[in-house]
Amino acid sequence: MKVKVQAWGNSLGLRIPKVFANALGVGSGSEMEVKVEDGALLARPAAAIHLEALLAEITAENQHSSTDWGDASGAEAW
Repeated sequence: MKVKVQAWGNSLGLRIPKVFANALGVGSGSEMEVKVEDGALLARPAAAIHLEALLAEITAENQHSSTDWGDASGAEAW
């Protein structure tokens, strides 16, 4: 299927035909990952990021140490 590239502000855009959008499960406002691979534009739905998955990746080796910022001054409180 051919689609036309059109100006969209300072960028270019193309419309995703409804049949393709439905097959991918995307709609208006969906986030997509795009890249150029082997001379072709590849677009796929962005993977959802879940807090639990991010927290599961914290280990003793990649955790930052605490920082002592000194005593509070002025109206600061912690």
